[in-house]
Amino acid sequence: MDGRVNMPNSGSKRGGWITFPFITGAVVGLTLATGGWLSNLIVYLIQEFNVKSINAAQISNIASGCFSLFPVIGAVIADSFLGSFFVASISACISLLGIVLLALTATLDSLRPQPCDDGSRLCTPPSKLQYAVLYTALALACIGCGGSRFTLATMGANQFDKPKDQGIFFNWYFFSLYTASAASYTAIVYIEDNLSWRLGFGLSAITNLIATIRKRKVQLSSKTEDYYYGQDGIAEIAIPSKKRFRFLNRAALQTEGDVQSDGSVAKPWRICTMQQVEDLRKLIRILPLWSTGVFLSTPIGIQSSLTILQALTMDRNVGPHFKIPSGSILVFVLISTSIFLTIIDRFLCPMWQTLIGSSPTPLQRIGVGHVLNTLSMATSALVESKRLNIAQAHHLQDQPSSIVPMSVMWLFPQLALVGIGEAFHFPGQVALYYQEFPASLKTTSTAMISMIIGIAFYLSTALVDLVRRVTGWLPDNINDGRVDNVYWALVVVGVLNFGYYYLCACSYRYQNVGKGSENGGSGGTDNEAYGKA
Repeated sequence: MDGRVNMPNSGSKRGGWITFPFITGAVVGLTLATGGWLSNLIVYLIQEFNVKSINAAQISNIASGCFSLFPVIGAVIADSFLGSFFVASISACISLLGIVLLALTATLDSLRPQPCDDGSRLCTPPSKLQYAVLYTALALACIGCGGSRFTLATMGANQFDKPKDQGIFFNWYFFSLYTASAASYTAIVYIEDNLSWRLGFGLSAITNLIATIRKRKVQLSSKTEDYYYGQDGIAEIAIPSKKRFRFLNRAALQTEGDVQSDGSVAKPWRICTMQQVEDLRKLIRILPLWSTGVFLSTPIGIQSSLTILQALTMDRNVGPHFKIPSGSILVFVLISTSIFLTIIDRFLCPMWQTLIGSSPTPLQRIGVGHVLNTLSMATSALVESKRLNIAQAHHLQDQPSSIVPMSVMWLFPQLALVGIGEAFHFPGQVALYYQEFPASLKTTSTAMISMIIGIAFYLSTALVDLVRRVTGWLPDNINDGRVDNVYWALVVVGVLNFGYYYLCACSYRYQNVGKGSENGGSGGTDNEAYGKA
């Protein structure tokens, strides 16, 4: 997204753009592998494992939550022990094992229940063994794919010295991620729905294997960049804070017996360095902003699963010979995100720079994402109301397998809105955390957005279960439910969360402004003391 993307950094001690093809190649391969099974998991569970629709959506949300939480564990291991390269390589191998096992469930008849017609009440449920194999495959695939996704992002950003180049890398990283996802959501899902599940899962395993092989060619300029140096390696010693969270300074206050006569620490568990205290203070300051991301992503998790269920009940024919796979409907989120990542980088950011005199800050980009996300939920509610009215007009409430005579293309506007919102708030959050987190937690910083998504998927699962228990909005036959009310409830959540975010953003003071001011859209100016939504 910058004309210099193919130019190596002359004189840089890091890998620079030379490593870019290898890292993005690995990202593309792993994303193709993951999207091939995760995007179509609900349909696979319903058609091949005889799981009820809402239960299938819940299982899919849990799997997506695991897929998004495991990057945090991988990031901690990378920052503390092994480094990004080894964590990414090991995770890719684990992912391969999971996808191969998942392909076996589609290949061997003994690993899945007997088939039955959609909506039949006489379907044979999966056995305990079949569930065990399925859940083991999903767990391994989630651990592997999740452990490598954002570790690769940090490994790529570490190859650049300038924050502006790091910002350009993040744009290209997300562009590659979403483009590969779009390809898997269409090509591989189409193969699964129209040819065979075993072939689709087999292709996922092959792309995972190729990604695993390519990563062994990545050469990092220095292994020490993934580790914490301690006091001797710190360029600037942290000064005790006189303002916020001053009580934390007690952790670094020397008392009798803490330090030996030669200056070494006698009891490491009793005293911290001021740098460690300052690092903790940075994390506490950014925590409120981070929490708003959870309630930003929760509606997206609920919308993604309900949209697939809606698509299963709608007319998916495009012309006389083509039918859109229901698992591919979410590809329009990815397409709109990929397109707008380019538009933002090439047009909107330069226009903003011309009109305002500075690039949009991460907080401003996140704020725009909040607004667009809420608009998407409102659009979803209106479209679902129209679908229910048509279903009632044709007396389809008591026919679970019936198709409502309404084109699935009515779902496109809401998906486009949420995709455009993701183009604003996802890169904005990653850039903010990478810029504001302590230097010793850079891998963890890029995984924080994944942790948000993981928690959001688990929270969405809990909320859907709560709605099912206390209301009649989400029966297995959604033609007889009120999914539109669920979306209106998400609109209320979005409005309240945006108000909370606005207060947090207005009171937030950038901690590394000078370092991030060059990062075309990833930092503020030297005169910008407070974040602006």
